[in-house]
Amino acid sequence: MKVLVINCGSSSLKFQLIDAETEQLLFKGLCERIGIEGSQISYTATGKDKVTKVTPMPEHKTAVSLVLEALTESGVVKSLDEIDAVGHRIVHGGEKFTKSVVISEDVVKAIEEVSDLAPLHNPANVIGIRACQDLMPGTPMVAVFDTAFHQTMPEEAYLYGLPYDIYKNHKIRRYGFHGTSHSFVSKKVAEIEGKPYEDLKTIVCHLGNGASVSAVKNGKCVDTSMGLTPLEGLIMGTRCGSIDPSVIETLEKKMNLDTTGVMKILNKESGVYGLSEGISSDFRDLEDAYIKGDKNAIRAVDCFCYQVLKYIGAYTAAMNGVDCIAFTAGVGENSGFVRKLIIDRLGFLGVKCNDEANKVRGEEKLVSTEDSKVRVYVVPTNEELAIARDTYELLK
Repeated sequence: MKVLVINCGSSSLKFQLIDAETEQLLFKGLCERIGIEGSQISYTATGKDKVTKVTPMPEHKTAVSLVLEALTESGVVKSLDEIDAVGHRIVHGGEKFTKSVVISEDVVKAIEEVSDLAPLHNPANVIGIRACQDLMPGTPMVAVFDTAFHQTMPEEAYLYGLPYDIYKNHKIRRYGFHGTSHSFVSKKVAEIEGKPYEDLKTIVCHLGNGASVSAVKNGKCVDTSMGLTPLEGLIMGTRCGSIDPSVIETLEKKMNLDTTGVMKILNKESGVYGLSEGISSDFRDLEDAYIKGDKNAIRAVDCFCYQVLKYIGAYTAAMNGVDCIAFTAGVGENSGFVRKLIIDRLGFLGVKCNDEANKVRGEEKLVSTEDSKVRVYVVPTNEELAIARDTYELLK
């Protein structure tokens, strides 16, 4: 079964074609700056050179059309009839969706109903679904939700300390995100360990420009750092992470801003970017500056690592122990520097960093020493493969 995986952002579209039975990647690429001047598509067919084309993309339907055109032009498929299914990444499923589902009109309407919880993402996800339906009528499609994996959290973990009526009437609660990645990585850890998924306590640190931590106990997520939206939790690239809610009112008064203005600061101007006084939101830049002794970079990276450390400690307590810790995503997979800063603070768990092994980038590796009481791994995430797997399982 050939599955086209579509990940639609507000102005981007990532795509992969995967043979879901062999799990072979056949084709991948990215459409950028959709609806913006200078839009382009870049793609690579397995075994061939990368192709980049600058071309107008006024909306997502045009982008999807260009993806399908590239698939046939590259020779990956001779006809679109060879694409057996489409798997769509959907950011927010609310409480309705606890697992991936075959897309119907009712499913699309339900995704639209919770769009207020992810206003930048869900509308774009729906646009991607509609575009594929128009261009590939009759091709079955599956929705895979970022929030679904976290729906196993107990009430004590997902409720905020608000009047319960607010939860009942408006569904204001912690949902969590990056669920497809947390699910994939925690299952991979069990595979590496050679143990049943249901027998492990694993903490997954998905560290990138967006970052989150999850606690996976006996095959179920029991807590995660992101909340109602992806703003809660860790300090991130440009997001502030968890703060006192009164900060919003205080900034409105002191800076003469409305809520929209404050939220722009919290989402776009904060995190390691803001803490470093604008050096960068990219950890590669911050690492270079940190090593050179730049006090702003040191401040930003140390604050970030401290937050990760706190969640590891909290989730160890929540699960009454931990067997494995996994680092994944852009920073987690590629920055041995950041990993070491965190691992070196895990002495309370009996963990030591294997400095030689920790030099790894983007490869599956045990990076704790053999005598460490908790095993620490680097595990590359593969959300697209996870989406293809769910699509295959629902449609085979």
